[in-house]
Amino acid sequence: MADLQHDTPATTEVGADDGLPDDPFTEEPLGAALEQAHALLAAHPVADGYSGLPWALRHLPWYDLELGEATVDTDMPRMREGHVGLLFWSLHLPEGPGGHRATAATLEQLDQVRSVIDTHPDGLRLARTAGQIIDARNCGRVAVVPGPAHAGALDDSLGILRVLHALGLRVLTLTGTAWAGEQGLTRFGEEVVREMNRLGVLADVSGASRATVERTLAVSKTPVLCTRSAARELRPHPANLPDKLLSALGAAKGVCMVPLTAEQTGPTVRDVADHLDHVRDVAGPESVGLSGTYDSGAVHPRDLADASRYPHLIAELLRRGWSETELSLLTWGNVQRVMRSADSTARVAQRRREASNARIAELDAP
Repeated sequence: MADLQHDTPATTEVGADDGLPDDPFTEEPLGAALEQAHALLAAHPVADGYSGLPWALRHLPWYDLELGEATVDTDMPRMREGHVGLLFWSLHLPEGPGGHRATAATLEQLDQVRSVIDTHPDGLRLARTAGQIIDARNCGRVAVVPGPAHAGALDDSLGILRVLHALGLRVLTLTGTAWAGEQGLTRFGEEVVREMNRLGVLADVSGASRATVERTLAVSKTPVLCTRSAARELRPHPANLPDKLLSALGAAKGVCMVPLTAEQTGPTVRDVADHLDHVRDVAGPESVGLSGTYDSGAVHPRDLADASRYPHLIAELLRRGWSETELSLLTWGNVQRVMRSADSTARVAQRRREASNARIAELDAP
């Protein structure tokens, strides 16, 4: 089904099959907590903010996600075990934006997304709106939302943004371009955000500069996502957010989606839970979410090796005293709120504003 084109780095679980004794600070969640976690997730499934599955599948000569695929971290049996209801499928490329190839490569990724969904109609469904996500869930399917894509894919063109949106793109990462860099958003960058609001494309500020994050929060009329950021206060990774930006994200009703990676959060379930506690306390329970980052080449914490392991994380949070309401927001509710906001903002904006044909050479002229 898929042609083998490039090598994909193996995804590894910290401490998995390494012949070493178990980490004494990692406990298997108590049976009662795990049972409660499964029950809660059955009602409030996981909206996973970042999955690298399309790129990983592209490198396999054959695969069947419905039967199960041992060569990746995510397949239908494991998503059912982990109660995954929604996946944001990354259109990022491992080697970065790719210069002049960024647009073509993103289109190829969108084509791959559609191919995978078409091949697995009993398990997956393409979703463009919050309503379509709910419809997919009611039909027993996992909703797939294309994005985030790298902002370089626009090639500094709002017309290309509209084409990508028409093909399904719903999240764009604002970093690494002339109009979204260390100095923040330029005038053209602000126009990009306004056009994204008009279309219903969510802004992702993961990895963006502080100036870009702050200006995006100020310009965007719909909440902003941070699809792969934990708390810098706990772990000084450059992609993690300092408390000041977490507070600003919370004030703007955005969502910080904590990645399940050892590099950004730490090697154990408890480390991930510490970051979730911190983001909840600083940004608020309505501004925290989850990003599995599975099939992205990341190393995952012990006991969170693949998409089936979400109940173990939720069990740890239950043991820490998270309420059912807080957990339902974490896993499902916060992402649904942001998607609904993007949809409603777009409907209003399209009545009030024509499509923008602004050019970077005009707005950002020296």
